[in-house]
Amino acid sequence: MSLPLPRTGPVICPAGRSARPGRPRRLRSAVAAALVVLAVSAGLPAAGPVQAAPAVNYTNPLVNQRADPHIVRHTDGYYYMTATVPQYDRIVLRRATTLQGLATAAETTIWNRHTSGEMGAHIWAPEIHFINNRWYVYFAAGRTDDVWRIRMYVLENANANPLNGSWTERGRITTPWDTFSLDASTFVVNGVRYLTWAQQEPSMPNNSNVYLARMGANPWQITGTVTRLVVPTYDWETRGYRVAEGPAVIQRNGRVFLTYSASATDANYCLGMLTASATANLLDAASWSKSPTPVFASNAATGQYGPGHNSFTVSEDGQSDILVYHDRNYRDISGDPLNDPNRRTRLQKLYWNADGTPNFGIPVPDGATPVRLRAHDLSGSYIRHYDYRARIEPNVTNLADSQFRIVNGLAGGGSVSLESTNFPGYFLRHRGYALYVEKNDGSALFGNDASFQRRAGLADSAGLSLESQNFPGRYVRHRDGLLYIEAVSSTAERGSATFHSE
Repeated sequence: MSLPLPRTGPVICPAGRSARPGRPRRLRSAVAAALVVLAVSAGLPAAGPVQAAPAVNYTNPLVNQRADPHIVRHTDGYYYMTATVPQYDRIVLRRATTLQGLATAAETTIWNRHTSGEMGAHIWAPEIHFINNRWYVYFAAGRTDDVWRIRMYVLENANANPLNGSWTERGRITTPWDTFSLDASTFVVNGVRYLTWAQQEPSMPNNSNVYLARMGANPWQITGTVTRLVVPTYDWETRGYRVAEGPAVIQRNGRVFLTYSASATDANYCLGMLTASATANLLDAASWSKSPTPVFASNAATGQYGPGHNSFTVSEDGQSDILVYHDRNYRDISGDPLNDPNRRTRLQKLYWNADGTPNFGIPVPDGATPVRLRAHDLSGSYIRHYDYRARIEPNVTNLADSQFRIVNGLAGGGSVSLESTNFPGYFLRHRGYALYVEKNDGSALFGNDASFQRRAGLADSAGLSLESQNFPGRYVRHRDGLLYIEAVSSTAERGSATFHSE
């Protein structure tokens, strides 16, 4: 959440730009791999060994009119979700045993704003955490007599199920300055619990910076040094407002990654990221490096605008990290974006580069989440597109080039088609037995060429093979780095015609 916007037109963050349709750009890339993960008390996935992780299957948006989403998977087998409601008047909570189940789970109001004074207005960005066998909700609130006097507050509940029991107000989180502050979040590194948040620092021209401190004896108190981690200085951090807010942390591969949201809350909103070694002094600002470009931003091709205020959770099988965030499915907003109720909670898989850094990709289109297809016989190589041509390559850091939605086949008959993620309406199709990614022209020929029967993997039944709909007996396979539909007979050919969905 940020202050009201001036009447300026939105500018899309640079990372959201993509090549013109029909000519997907080729960028340097890295092997994406997910990690085995465990839920910990801070609600963050824990580091694990690198391995291929199965695809996830979610439908976006998850929940309409819910901004600043925070989802945590608890040891009781439930996911708990809270988020900002458009009325800014209460804190809600829902739970389900699956992430998709949160979409239809009953929602409970666990706390209402005060009718006067403190905590009486602008109830923003709640987060739920399980600490020392108790539940805590961090949130921001204004006053009834000064709605922009935003400060951070904490609720506590000792019940095992936070939808039940009573919530005790533990009061305001005290920081060095009595100024605009919000978006408190907490995490643990090497046994030390930290609080990170956004605040307006006196004598600085920014709307908010991101800060870090150790937690005190109680999870509503900080102690010791307060470190300024992020000051919005880049162009993409200062559009509409000079904002860094909504910090969230994920830990992997011996490093700590802190994402934050930047710029105004319209289509300019995007995610930046800091990186530090898990063994470094996290309270030393020099321990952190800042990405010079957004790691996640608006994308006109997929129709997603202003992605931000994220959190992280894990898939049901514990093998994939999941990015949770909000956005809108339109760019232009009439009036103040804070009065626009249509930010939606969304989910997508977070991939990992070979160098151990997260790969956010782009905000995927609404509907079923896309997958990547990894070659059975070439570890770390994926189906991707480049200049119309479909090929198999390792190190695809331009992640969306290797992501496809598996949808009902254009030719019907129980077939499937593979739709490009970053160029919706473009499908994997064969022409002259070679495979391309091309725009659907609506013809019967295109529909047949772009449709495949999904079969158990020819080399591994746990994988999949794609048999041409209009040329039965020919399968999608790679040869010399390119994709074709060909008959297969040998063990090597069956291996090249088998893929694994990730």
